[in-house]
Amino acid sequence: MTARAAVAPSTPPPAGAVSAVAAASLQGAPPDFAEVYEEIFPFVWRTVRRLGVDASAHEDVCQEVFVVVHRRLPEFRGRSSLKTWVFGIVVNVVQTHRRSLRRKSPAHRGTGETVDPELLAGPSDLSPDEAMTRAEAARVAHDLLASLDEEKRVVLLLAELEEMPATEIAQGIGVNINTVYARLRAARQAFSDAVRRHHARIRGGRDG
Repeated sequence: MTARAAVAPSTPPPAGAVSAVAAASLQGAPPDFAEVYEEIFPFVWRTVRRLGVDASAHEDVCQEVFVVVHRRLPEFRGRSSLKTWVFGIVVNVVQTHRRSLRRKSPAHRGTGETVDPELLAGPSDLSPDEAMTRAEAARVAHDLLASLDEEKRVVLLLAELEEMPATEIAQGIGVNINTVYARLRAARQAFSDAVRRHHARIRGGRDG
């Protein structure tokens, strides 16, 4: 099982589709914050979840992300995709949030609610058994993703779940592309190892 197989990425736009934000950038016009918010909010929400922010803090963290986006939007020139640019902001805000929690409670290691309900539902024509199987696979995949260290989890979720190219991942997290490839190889191996351990525990439980 791979992360992508268990948790399908969001439905991509039609081939050739250009967002209003991208069109404005191509014309040299400043992006409109309302359009940016509408276009990128689903990505921000699920990324905050997948980065392990506690469910109780999702709204606050997302709000802070968009406060920063609004403040820095005049800096966006379209040299990278909007998603890549915003992702860098999301990572910084999440890291700041975690540092704040650790200062308040050094023992805090929030795991968050990492299951996306809209992804667990799957296609509407699934039978109840198929939907349950899909939901369980997604929960397991998210649990396994949560077991990775943050550097590996970030590159894996961007490459496998968001299907972001390595060049954009490098821009988004501020590292060179060789580092992205190295982290992605290590993340895929760690995820595969975690899957094998999960299956071994299941077999052990059945045999015991």
